[in-house]
Amino acid sequence: MLTVVFAGVRKSGGVDLEAVEMLVRGSMHCAGAEILSRLLSQPSGESSQTPCACGQTAQYHDTRPKELLTVLGPVKFQRRYYVCPHCRQGQSPRDRELDVDGVSCSPGVRRMIAVVGSESSFEQGREQLELLAGIEVTAKAVERQAEAIGGDIEACQQLEIGRAKQLELPEVCAPAVPILYIEMDGTGVPVVKAETEGRAGRVGGQPAHTREVKLGCVFTQTAADQDGRPVRDQESTSYVAAIQTAEQFGLRLYSEAWRRGWSRAQKKVVIGDGAGWIWNLADQHFPSAIQIVDLYHARQHLWELSSKLFPNEPKARQRWIARCLDRLERGKVEALVKILREPQPGTDELAKTVANEVEYFERNADRMRYPAFRAQGLFVGSGVIEAACKIVIGARLKCSGMFWTVRGANAIIALRCCRLSRRFEDYWVNRGRTA
Repeated sequence: MLTVVFAGVRKSGGVDLEAVEMLVRGSMHCAGAEILSRLLSQPSGESSQTPCACGQTAQYHDTRPKELLTVLGPVKFQRRYYVCPHCRQGQSPRDRELDVDGVSCSPGVRRMIAVVGSESSFEQGREQLELLAGIEVTAKAVERQAEAIGGDIEACQQLEIGRAKQLELPEVCAPAVPILYIEMDGTGVPVVKAETEGRAGRVGGQPAHTREVKLGCVFTQTAADQDGRPVRDQESTSYVAAIQTAEQFGLRLYSEAWRRGWSRAQKKVVIGDGAGWIWNLADQHFPSAIQIVDLYHARQHLWELSSKLFPNEPKARQRWIARCLDRLERGKVEALVKILREPQPGTDELAKTVANEVEYFERNADRMRYPAFRAQGLFVGSGVIEAACKIVIGARLKCSGMFWTVRGANAIIALRCCRLSRRFEDYWVNRGRTA
């Protein structure tokens, strides 16, 4: 290696530092891979038999090679192989010991793949592994490993959800918090055509091109700023999400809320837009919580309605919206509804729109008492979940050219939520131990 380096210096008259860095790294990897191969080939036990999953005993058959991609590069080593005479299934206890049973990548490589696969496209992940770690894999390999790890995270979560469903809830040892929030929303992700068969799109007569991901976040608040505005506790937000029914998602979010100390919170708050499924879940799983409709969604309803009522009258529109926003900000929803009923819609379609908005505000009146909520030092906006739709879901699953299967999307969503909730290291240490 030194001969190559000095020959290059003499020829060019200078040092190409990047080339030397890569040469040294590659050489050290090769040396490390050779050491690892010899280490792993050392006998780990000379037993002539080992227990089989069928309940019988597998007998030693022979010694077989295994090829493994490690953080040092490809490694080949020998290990003892056993076959059960009863069920004829073969196994290598050494593979289980090394956590490489049925896989071709070491735990270190799989962890790296999980990180890059959750952050960017599989092709970009492949490029990052090659550049940053000198590991050469295909984009398909990144996809398979990332989705497999995400699928295992989801399986672990389903065990927790199953326990919550049976009311076998874990003991919460975390200290009580003054205020614990839950926010919910939905966002569409593009899927392959097979995943939308029989589903109507948002535009009448058009097929669906997306499936809705239901997303929830849990966070805490213990203080306010110098102006009395609520402040979210740093690194207190955790996320859960999946493409699934509202009923299934409710159990998922309930399990996460309980894990975060819902039962010990002094004050509990659910914030969302006006979607019916959100408040149905709040009533079912969090009946003791204060329910708040996001103020900015409510404002948006008024602005959109004003543009339809006064399309060519900007001054009248400004006067009307100012009155409406004033009543909304003061929590005078009944007075706001009276204003909504004042205009005489010119068409049946517009009359129906006005009626829908009246129903929206009447239905959510008690969730729009904003002065009372602010007096308690509470958030009245759902900015956390709005940002989560973009950061947790959009930044990874809604990039140009991406079309997902539901299984693949849910695996990456589970992996991404786990990492962004700062739970990945706990999962990695305990993987395979959950029963």
